[in-house]
Amino acid sequence: MKIISSDEKKLEFKIFIFLTVFLAPLLSVMVVGGLGFAIWISQILMGPPGPS
Repeated sequence: MKIISSDEKKLEFKIFIFLTVFLAPLLSVMVVGGLGFAIWISQILMGPPGPS
């Protein structure tokens, strides 16, 4: 069994906080914004959805 030092635990905690507080929300906003932008551009080029 590997013994984890306190420095490794601190680093792991900092990485966890970075991922959960900064990276995950940023990526989700980017994905939703990108999809919205793609739909917006497609509607500009092809018109709104629905029967013609």
